[in-house]
Amino acid sequence: MNTNTEFLSLDIFTLRQAYLDGTTTVSAVIQQSLARVKDFKDHNIWISLHAESTLMAQAKKLESLNPNDLPLYGIPFAVKDNIDCAGLPTTAACPGFSYLPAQSAFAVQKLIDAGAVLIGKTNMDQFATGLTGTRSPEPYGICKNSINPDYISGGSSSGSAVAVALNIVSFSLGTDTAGSGRVPAGFNNIVGLKPTRGLLSCSGVVPACKSLDCVSIFSQTIAEAEYLFDIVNAYDASDSYARSDRQSLDASISATAQLRFGVPKPEQLQYFGDAESGALFAQSIAKLQTLGDVVEIDFQPFLEAAALLYEGPWIAERYAGIRAFIESHPEQLHPVITDVLAAAKDKNAIAAFDALHRLQQLKRQTATLLQGLSCIVVPTAPRIYRIDEVLADPIPLNSNLGYYTNYMNLLDLSALAIPAGFYSNQLPFGITLFSAALADARLLAIAKRFANQPTETVPKPSGYQRIAVCGAHMQGLPLNPQLLELGARFYASTQTAPKYQLYALAIAPPERPGLVRDDNHGESIALEIWELPKENWAKFISNIKSPLCIGSVEMADGSWEYGFLCEPYPLGKSVAITEFGGWRSYLKNKG
Repeated sequence: MNTNTEFLSLDIFTLRQAYLDGTTTVSAVIQQSLARVKDFKDHNIWISLHAESTLMAQAKKLESLNPNDLPLYGIPFAVKDNIDCAGLPTTAACPGFSYLPAQSAFAVQKLIDAGAVLIGKTNMDQFATGLTGTRSPEPYGICKNSINPDYISGGSSSGSAVAVALNIVSFSLGTDTAGSGRVPAGFNNIVGLKPTRGLLSCSGVVPACKSLDCVSIFSQTIAEAEYLFDIVNAYDASDSYARSDRQSLDASISATAQLRFGVPKPEQLQYFGDAESGALFAQSIAKLQTLGDVVEIDFQPFLEAAALLYEGPWIAERYAGIRAFIESHPEQLHPVITDVLAAAKDKNAIAAFDALHRLQQLKRQTATLLQGLSCIVVPTAPRIYRIDEVLADPIPLNSNLGYYTNYMNLLDLSALAIPAGFYSNQLPFGITLFSAALADARLLAIAKRFANQPTETVPKPSGYQRIAVCGAHMQGLPLNPQLLELGARFYASTQTAPKYQLYALAIAPPERPGLVRDDNHGESIALEIWELPKENWAKFISNIKSPLCIGSVEMADGSWEYGFLCEPYPLGKSVAITEFGGWRSYLKNKG
């Protein structure tokens, strides 16, 4: 192995600055990534790699462009091999299943279009069925832990996590159906973001459980995960499970805000004989108590939902996703996966409806438990095993690893796995923060508080300009199509600083409000932040007519955004509606 520890930082923001300063080139970064691929060949990280000539040609093309124009200019990344990438086969870690896709998956193409450089496709538990990283047959082999190769890497997104942990790439994509984007993050001391189901497109992804699958993100830091999520979070009409409700829950958490965390009751915590895991989680709880209140919750509804994933009809959905291949090439399946899927044929429609009805009840119960909590916090995994332990007892130990993960997608939750300490043998321990659907940005903000990372918002990709809207341009209101038609995307719901008055203007339809700054008698007014492609900014504001105008609006957190304001001359004929706190509330109460 190369013992030279002096290498370029692959942190996205450090690397971007180096490109802007001219202190490195894309070619140099790609050469370093390829050198580290060779250094860690024995870890069995990769299934396929782009040829060096292909990568260097891409590097030269990027070097002719301005780094400012691409938010991921020259950033190397990897993709789990159940996600399509043009020019590389998709195998799902099954040689006989291999095919060459005509195009890249939607999420992969978004990253490439942003300037990222795909190094290759990573190893995984075959057909994304497993949490250990040991269910990858020859010629790929078992992917090894980045810190101690005698231990499991976690799965099923094993290679994607290890490639990031070993600084071969800056970030990677995995998938997460039952924990595959979180367990490997925990075992390799990196960040694993499992977004709300349906936010990141699954077009071009080999299904595990199609109705539950998520594309996930691995990164070294929480800020990088936030940055990447913003780039790849886009609606894909070709994805039948793409989420239509995409309005993020409020993520504005000040550095001094008192948080409220839920944790399982002590008797519901499970470590499967590893007392050190319990001690490490106790340390995490102690740290949470410095940030806010920690309350014990009844974890049983989550555990019952988790049991449905493999004991209920969703095991049949796994079988259905690759049924044609399984039945025509049964010998190609890893023996453990054959055993796991054997139960699928025993499921029937009656059992399916029984499970769906029970799941709906559990969704109601868990939603109630989440009310009033900033998030719930659990260990990412109850413990970590050696590879030989898992090979000797593959199914029960794999099941143990899903104790804190299997329920997430069934219950439509968002989750974020982050590092939280080390065992005495120097292997990492991690925790997972989770909450309701669409709480992704909130979890990222809370995690930065826990990790003592900067809480300010990372600069957004340079191709977009934010705009604050407070009236008819908000989601579902008459002028919102003007934003959508110009490619704008919703960013967040928030409020102004308590320095504004709102009026219902006496102007031609549609009805619109006027926002006016008043430092002495102002209140906080609800609004939405949208991001508009910069090339369409002039076209959008050219349609804004007096008395409305665009100016700087102060947000509740003290930041400023461009947004709609109103000139004062029509206010004498307008109705003051500040007391309603926002345009939507006014319309609702107006009847």
